[in-house]
Amino acid sequence: MPDAGQRLELCSTDEVAPGTALKVEIEGLILAVFNIGGEFYVIDDCCTHGPGSLSEGYIEDDVVECNFHNGQFNIRTGEVVAPPCMVPVKTYPTMVIDGKVTIEVD
Repeated sequence: MPDAGQRLELCSTDEVAPGTALKVEIEGLILAVFNIGGEFYVIDDCCTHGPGSLSEGYIEDDVVECNFHNGQFNIRTGEVVAPPCMVPVKTYPTMVIDGKVTIEVD
């Protein structure tokens, strides 16, 4: 696992088209990078309800629907939008630095 306060470069901004997501595995983390209208957001890729991959889910506006049990999360906040999910998904402070999507790990 990365050290607290460490910045991790995940991908280039042009790897994630608007309205899509990219799964990134780095430093023991499995993450989903989302491009929502040119803004980038990073959350844990694994749904908190089951084995679904959120980067492979259905994206509409700023909501992702898990492809496993159809639970929904707000991509910006990680909050649950629709059951059966109950636990929010972890979000990461995200920055774009020199065209690279970067997160800070706490």
